[in-house]
Amino acid sequence: MNNSTKIDRKEIIDSIIDFKSIDVSYDNNIKIAKDILKANETGLVNSLVDSNLALRPKLIVNDYNKGSKVLSHITSELMKCNEFMISVAFITNSGVTPLLETLKYLENKGVKGKILTTDYLNFSEPKALKKLLGFSNLHIKLYLKDSFHTKGYIFKNSDHYKLIVGSSNLTQTALTKNKEWNIKVSSLEEGSLTEGVLNEFESMWNDADDLTLDWIETYEKIYLKQREYFRKSKVPRVSQYTLKPNKMQVSAIQALDKVRENGAKRALLISATGTGKTYLSAFDVRNFNPRRALFIIHREQIAKQALESYKNVFGDTKNMGILSGTSKDSNSEFIFSTVQTLSKDEVLLNFPQNEFDYIIIDEVHKAGAASYQKIVNYFEPKFLLGMTATPERNDEFNIFKMFDYNIAYEIRLQQALEEDLLCPFHYFGITDISIDGNDLDDNTDFKYLVADERVNHIIDKINFYGYCGDRVKGLIFCSDKKEARELSYKFNERGFKTLALTGENSQNEREKAIERLEQDETINCLDYIFTVDIFNEGVDIPAVNQVVMLRPTKSAIIFVQQLGRGLRKYNSKEYVVIIDFVGNYNNNFLIPIALSGDRTYNKDTIRRYIMEGNRVIPGCSTVNFDEISKNRIFESIDKANFNDMKLIKESYNSLKQKLGRIPKLKDFDLYESIDPLRIFDNKNLGSYHKFLKKYESEYNAELSTVQELFIEFISKKLASGKRIHELEMIKCALNYNFNLMCKLRHILKKEYDISFKDTTETSIVNVLTNQFATGSGKKTYRECIFLEKFGLDYQISKVFKENLKNEAFKEMVVELIDFGINRYKKFYSKRYMNTSFQLYQKYTYEDVCRLLEWEKGEVPLNIGGYKFNQKTKTYPVFINYKKSEDVVDSINYEDRFQSSSQLIALSKSGRTENSDDVVQAYNAEKDGVEMSLFVRKNKDDKISKEFYYLGKINATGNPKTIIMKNTNKTAVEIKYKLHTPVREDIYEYIIS
Repeated sequence: MNNSTKIDRKEIIDSIIDFKSIDVSYDNNIKIAKDILKANETGLVNSLVDSNLALRPKLIVNDYNKGSKVLSHITSELMKCNEFMISVAFITNSGVTPLLETLKYLENKGVKGKILTTDYLNFSEPKALKKLLGFSNLHIKLYLKDSFHTKGYIFKNSDHYKLIVGSSNLTQTALTKNKEWNIKVSSLEEGSLTEGVLNEFESMWNDADDLTLDWIETYEKIYLKQREYFRKSKVPRVSQYTLKPNKMQVSAIQALDKVRENGAKRALLISATGTGKTYLSAFDVRNFNPRRALFIIHREQIAKQALESYKNVFGDTKNMGILSGTSKDSNSEFIFSTVQTLSKDEVLLNFPQNEFDYIIIDEVHKAGAASYQKIVNYFEPKFLLGMTATPERNDEFNIFKMFDYNIAYEIRLQQALEEDLLCPFHYFGITDISIDGNDLDDNTDFKYLVADERVNHIIDKINFYGYCGDRVKGLIFCSDKKEARELSYKFNERGFKTLALTGENSQNEREKAIERLEQDETINCLDYIFTVDIFNEGVDIPAVNQVVMLRPTKSAIIFVQQLGRGLRKYNSKEYVVIIDFVGNYNNNFLIPIALSGDRTYNKDTIRRYIMEGNRVIPGCSTVNFDEISKNRIFESIDKANFNDMKLIKESYNSLKQKLGRIPKLKDFDLYESIDPLRIFDNKNLGSYHKFLKKYESEYNAELSTVQELFIEFISKKLASGKRIHELEMIKCALNYNFNLMCKLRHILKKEYDISFKDTTETSIVNVLTNQFATGSGKKTYRECIFLEKFGLDYQISKVFKENLKNEAFKEMVVELIDFGINRYKKFYSKRYMNTSFQLYQKYTYEDVCRLLEWEKGEVPLNIGGYKFNQKTKTYPVFINYKKSEDVVDSINYEDRFQSSSQLIALSKSGRTENSDDVVQAYNAEKDGVEMSLFVRKNKDDKISKEFYYLGKINATGNPKTIIMKNTNKTAVEIKYKLHTPVREDIYEYIIS
């Protein structure tokens, strides 16, 4: 920047110190300076001052529950900047890997960056430095003069700078998990803080040396020697000798106790690979205190590992031994036996049937085999525990039935990540190649799957995204056996050491291949095993550091199983890389569903995870998609029908198999199956009863037409739990018959701290007497009358009371009410600022009308973007936020956020500044009118018709009349101020 420009900008800054008196539209330089000053006033003087969230000084920490990670902030700023500078003491491969997709994007855009680091303490990893050196847009230097311990990130934008300075180095834990404090500030270049940071960076940069491959090779020798020294001299921590169950294991042990208290003699533990099932069983055995215990496993090596785990828990208090082909200990208190040895008559029959008080079967999904069944049918233990990560079976054997459907505890992927039980993963969803103009899809010819162009593309990507450790130990999942064999052949032609394993290979061949993959020695090792599905379950390969998916995702369960092959912690494995080649597959939407663990099948929720998953995934794991794969998944989401009967039936059947009975509504939530609202919203169903009646042969409940409509009304209108009033009123009707409103007032105040307003009673009565509904809904549910007048209060209606004589109907009503109340308590009970809404939850037009206590529901056409209700003094504003590709259009003709606390929205067409609805918006605060903001991302979504509730708003500033595009009609731009700035991850999702 030349001096004349600097002088001009300093004059601008001097002229706007009194920023409140300056016209924002005067000049862009003035505007950004004014915005920065206002943002600093918010951050440093008064948090109530409204300003641009993106420019405010901010403490950046790692807290995925609040949608915040240091990594996300750095990535976000990198994606927006024109140039960047990084100065950090430590750089590890685990810190660089999550940034690879972003760095590649910047390289393609030609955005240049400078990275300054050091060899301080020989901590930085040579592999990471080599990876960075491979980017053509990066210039990397080493500061070698003094001790160097900086942690700063500088981003240059077109008109200002962003600085992030604090405690975070470029390492995995610092960017995602550790307790870190970093301050982010915005500044013009002439700001003294920015000048100081830039000058200091420039000074050190000028004193630093260029990073070269020669230097890295020399440094690597020192690094490896030091690493080996630390490995040998590392002193075990005290915690290794005082083993206690973690929080999740404690919960599982309590659940097992409860199962036994209820008289059960066997139970199933479902736990993801690597989550400590063996230790958990040892803790429970210690809790149970058996005279003798038996641990059954399918491989001698794992039996030895299990014995060592038990020794770590029991110490010398119990004697333990191995019973296998090479070891014949049958007298120890605790025996760890292979199934192959124990199932032999000469071994098995030597034990009395009641010899073992407690028996554990590991990898119990194999227990359908005759050898396992022989053992299980012989022994009579006081308690039998089965453990597996994958209870679902492809054969006819039902593991759940074997354990009397007693699922004591289930540890899911998200829980395991939260508890740090698994190795972190860095997932990359990347675009599969197009060949001869053809994208790979569900019907792609075999010749394209194994074409040389695709092989080269795969190799390029697996090399780029890399792995943790000194050599790759990878699994590659293919679409079919033929593809696995051919790709293995072509990889070997290119210098890799691979083989293909399928169900046709013997167990011995598989085990030998796994040993070759896991070994550290390069002689006779394997780089990759190509497979189809034999490693989905029950195979423990801890050393795997890269998982490659070359097949369409057709099942969220199988996706997680394949992902899980790399998630077991192992020696110095800091992370595992997951590379998913995303083609034009119909079921691409299953990828974010599997990664997030969210089974609501809500399209907006899934879209948001694609864009913001990095912020909310627990621990050090990260989720990254390139632009094309992201768009392919969005297209898959758009096309999908999540109320589809096939999806509903598959989810139902899977849950029924797990429970051994027809699931209750609460079971869908308890076992994280499909959201029952998908059943209620299906146009051919409307209720769980109708689904069961149509598709469940064991279901025999019969309801009259009127009863079915009552059940459908509660299911579709109330069971989501978005308001508690009607649910508790129906519960009162079931229990008390008379004086229901009086009782409801008492219950709402006592249990929920909700007081009645003047409009509350009318609102409840109208909903439960079909006076709230309009249009076709009023006719459909005309007989669904729950209440009738009784003196000055209300009683249960005659029609509802009469129908409750049908016990099956009554049970369904009770179940639905309990389901809805639980939903309310879980999702909607944290009411915002004395409203009926929970911040950032989603609501339909009808929900909003009901929760605002309007006498009648309004159809979207009547609301038209906003609607003032005189009686309730409420004024909801609905925004369909869709960012225009045309910047000019987005400035002049669309609703748009100016910041996280300011929004400009258009009035209805044909309005002027003097129109009643515009005037009322600006007089709302004076007139005691509550204005609320509801925003949805994609108005074209035909299924997710819900809006995010973003809190209370007020019109501010002055209205501005405009002529709407392509019309001669006027409209008014109204500026709204949000009482609560939109949470950062929600805001970024909406405006992106």
